[in-house]
Amino acid sequence: MKLTQFIQTLQGIEQLTFVRPDGQQVPAHFHITEAGLTTRHFIDCGGTIRTDKAINLQIWVAGDTDHRLSPVKMKKIMDLASPLFGQEDLDIEVEYQSETIGRYGIDFDGENFRMTTKETDCLAKDHCGIPTDKLRVNLAVLTPEKSACCTPGGGCC
Repeated sequence: MKLTQFIQTLQGIEQLTFVRPDGQQVPAHFHITEAGLTTRHFIDCGGTIRTDKAINLQIWVAGDTDHRLSPVKMKKIMDLASPLFGQEDLDIEVEYQSETIGRYGIDFDGENFRMTTKETDCLAKDHCGIPTDKLRVNLAVLTPEKSACCTPGGGCC
């Protein structure tokens, strides 16, 4: 979800609720302890220098069970942090503590903000020799000439 979508959604809801990827709701007494810009400047395995930016919201749950963060208060937090974001409409990521600190994307399902899982990926597959599509072979229909590469000295390994 982009920043503009997040702000627009906050203005149309009465309660701020986050749901983890496993379907469990983040306790309602959570705090937003950080709202900031995360910038990664890195080189991929193909030698390309890249920059990745995202808005990071850190969710923390304390023992103060009477605490509630309203959408209006969340909007004020985002307004205070807006000078960090510049004019860019960046993706929002959520940082949340489970076994370790996890980073999630977010979507909105019409009622709740859903924390979505993120995955790693190779950004330079063309440099690594990784095929774009996995070759699927039905082993039952292999003929001796088609399976010659899978013999000792066939060059498949």
